[in-house]
Amino acid sequence: MTALPDRTAALRALGFVVLVNLVGAAPALLAGPDSAWFRALEKPALYPPPAVFGVVWTVVFTLLDVALWLVWRSEADGRRLAIGLFVLQMAVNVAWTPVFFALEALATALVVIGLLVVLVAVTVVAFDRVDRRAAALLVPYFLWVAFATVLNYRIWQLN
Repeated sequence: MTALPDRTAALRALGFVVLVNLVGAAPALLAGPDSAWFRALEKPALYPPPAVFGVVWTVVFTLLDVALWLVWRSEADGRRLAIGLFVLQMAVNVAWTPVFFALEALATALVVIGLLVVLVAVTVVAFDRVDRRAAALLVPYFLWVAFATVLNYRIWQLN
């Protein structure tokens, strides 16, 4: 792939940032933590203040965007597999919110997020084979999803 002029590369990178953040945020517009059902649930002691979620997800999705952009522009073997895994894990990520908040299915949401943790780990490995920096950018996402899995489990246990 030929090097793009700096401005074009920067605009494409920005496009990835906007796209992944929009995809990641879309489910929360339909159903989210503002519902009376969710507010009434007992939360574990380790549940962070609500404002933390928006900040962390925005940072994490931005890191994902940059990681995807690095893999997308690479010519390395494994690029297509890595992008395919990224798309698959994003689809599972997006599915979690309506399962948890709209369907109010805590146990099913736990299965979905458990699958997500596995898919993110596999995606990290696939990204590492293409671009080590991209894989490193996914690590905070993996850690946050693992923490969210613990929260989902504890909320399910408590309710």
